Amino acid sequence: MIDDPQGTVLALFVVLCRVGGCMMVLPGFTSARIPVQIRMLTAVAVSMALLPLLWDTIYPRVSADRVTFIFLIANELAIGIMYGMLARFFTLGLQFTGTVITMMIGFNSPPAPDILEDTPENQVTNMISFAGLMVLFALDFHHIVFRAVIESYSSMPPGALFSSQKSLITLTDTLDQTMHIMLRLASPFILYGLMFNVSIGLINKLAPQIPIYFISTPYLLMGGLFMLYLSVAALLRLFAAAFPGVFIGG
Repeated sequence: MIDDPQGTVLALFVVLCRVGGCMMVLPGFTSARIPVQIRMLTAVAVSMALLPLLWDTIYPRVSADRVTFIFLIANELAIGIMYGMLARFFTLGLQFTGTVITMMIGFNSPPAPDILEDTPENQVTNMISFAGLMVLFALDFHHIVFRAVIESYSSMPPGALFSSQKSLITLTDTLDQTMHIMLRLASPFILYGLMFNVSIGLINKLAPQIPIYFISTPYLLMGGLFMLYLSVAALLRLFAAAFPGVFIGG
């Protein structure tokens, strides 16, 4: 029997604020193809599962002072959103990599509807982003995120003042690490595009009367797609292997 029903509901709501704030921006869970009701019910189910583990930490804070409950909600939402943004920045980096690859191989086709979001996106970028997210789900990346959220209750307990400076530093470091990782993943295609275009430019200087750029575009595209075919498995494997280090390190 529950001795304090009101305190139990408030404790569950506090957990829901941090977990729901994280899931509100977590990649995959926030897809436009997932109904809002499913996202909300998933957040509530995860919060109910985590409440027994966090009961000793949250319930004394909730039952001690009801006046600061509004501050507690805002604080928990900010912490949860910060943890979710760490994972979202990393997955958006793969979209950046796909955009760089499409530019370097000359695949400048009209944008098509995105599989995950409502915004139009290039087909190669769409494929790489969806494949990377599918690999992360296959490796249970959300378990890493939820574990980090649980561990955050020891470093940032409920009621403690949210440090915006530390959060901005963490997000900035994550962006910096993500940019370096994604540039390394796209570096073969960047070198391929630069070498191909420099070579075509030299050939065009030798034969200026021939529209060499129009002739070379199919070869640029064919070589780039063949290179992507050979390297996409390694690209996704390195992307998935780098996720725990960037997220936990952030």
